[in-house]
Amino acid sequence: MLYQVPEPKIFTCTQSAGLAERIAESFGTSLGKINFSRYSDGEFQPSFEESIRGMRVFLIGSTNPSSENLMEMLLMLDAAKRASARHITAVMPYFGWARQDRKDKPRVPIAAKLVAKMLEAAGATRIITMDLHADQIQGFFEKPVDHLFASTLFLPYLKSLELPNLTIASPDMGGSKRAYAYSKHLNCDVVVCYKQRAVANTISHMELIGQVEGKNVVLVDDMVDTAGTLTKAADLMMERGALSVRAISTHPLLSGEAYERIENSQLTELIVTDSIPLKRESKKIRVISCADLFADVMQRVHHNTSISSKFLM
Repeated sequence: MLYQVPEPKIFTCTQSAGLAERIAESFGTSLGKINFSRYSDGEFQPSFEESIRGMRVFLIGSTNPSSENLMEMLLMLDAAKRASARHITAVMPYFGWARQDRKDKPRVPIAAKLVAKMLEAAGATRIITMDLHADQIQGFFEKPVDHLFASTLFLPYLKSLELPNLTIASPDMGGSKRAYAYSKHLNCDVVVCYKQRAVANTISHMELIGQVEGKNVVLVDDMVDTAGTLTKAADLMMERGALSVRAISTHPLLSGEAYERIENSQLTELIVTDSIPLKRESKKIRVISCADLFADVMQRVHHNTSISSKFLM
């Protein structure tokens, strides 16, 4: 008698519930039942309310701060491991703490490596994520990592705009590789911003490498936090004669005065994914869902088929 592989089960962390519901719907199933009980001091305990013994489970949750989001994922992984799940995949649309991927000064942690080790120790047998802050973070894991690119979502949208004299821009030197990858698919020029920071999230100086006069510019980045870099770059490019400036940023952290900066800037629009739920709506922010992308990859992982078609960059 042949063993029939059971259908996988999908569960969600609390902060990614909206995205997880869209992923489950696209996958063709519903979310599994999980309960979070909480103590008065803030401690919480996840509990799977259905059997997952011998099954493949997908646990969906971005791990952007606060640290509760990461802790939820770790506890859910541990609970799934102790409930005898066969395969436990951490689906992390946004991999938090990734900006600390190296020692850039003495006596600091490499938080991205620490998080990777904690996820594996908790029970993750596979990681699915999107647009890591640095590609080499995949090397921090000993388990398989499926690193997806939001370019599969953004490129069709950019092409639909049919912008003349299109130019792709990187808001900093570190993102130039990403910008060149977009320009290759769109067959257009690239410009790069050179910035200097006095302290984290504060830009002291910015210069533009390249010409933007008479161009429709699209800034490309992996995340937008305080929006200081994007808005300053947009204003600088408009001063240099750009016709319009849009920005693409996969992960909308949008902390501090980010919303106000975006709404008061010369950005035509900011295009993001729903890897992190928006704190509030804005007329300048367009959200493109990544639910279908993750659902498709999860199906392919479950059926052991290739996902290479999802790697445009």
